[in-house]
Amino acid sequence: MLQILAIDLGTETLPALALGRERAEPGIMSRPPRPRSQSVINKDMLVRSWGWLGTVSAVLVMTGFFYVLWRAGWHPSDPTEPGSPLHHAYLTATTATFAGIVTCQVGTAIAARTDHAALRDIGFFTNPLLLAGIAFELAFTAALVYAPPLQNLFGTAALPLDVVLLISAFPPLVWGSDEIRRWARRRHHRCS
Repeated sequence: MLQILAIDLGTETLPALALGRERAEPGIMSRPPRPRSQSVINKDMLVRSWGWLGTVSAVLVMTGFFYVLWRAGWHPSDPTEPGSPLHHAYLTATTATFAGIVTCQVGTAIAARTDHAALRDIGFFTNPLLLAGIAFELAFTAALVYAPPLQNLFGTAALPLDVVLLISAFPPLVWGSDEIRRWARRRHHRCS
């Protein structure tokens, strides 16, 4: 429960606020205005956030969770409760899940900077507040994962290097998958 609160209050807040300071993306004035009847939250936004980015993130995070258990020799129905031989592996797997969600948030924040344009069109470094928010979120996550007093409080365990490397791939995979989706969408609109 504390890990969920850490995500909602500790890691997500600053990048979300920084996205509010994002400049308008190129070409926005050449598009027609949205109809008055269209709400701010529309079908395309929900499909992108929940259907696409959410699904990609969920698959990556679950991959990290099961990878940690698999590398410890876990099989379905093996006990993982306190006192069992696989309990530490379970703590490490839930920590990988926590860190995986945070790193997927990083990829989602980078992807959310534009709705249509490619990241290269706006530049990676043009929102320093977002980069500072991401740096804080990663440092906060590292403290929860590696500082012993916080490990005890949040129920985390130190992640081995191979798990850190796996989770480090999540931001470019999330952002890159959305970049491909936006590229296909732009191409479709040009051909229509």
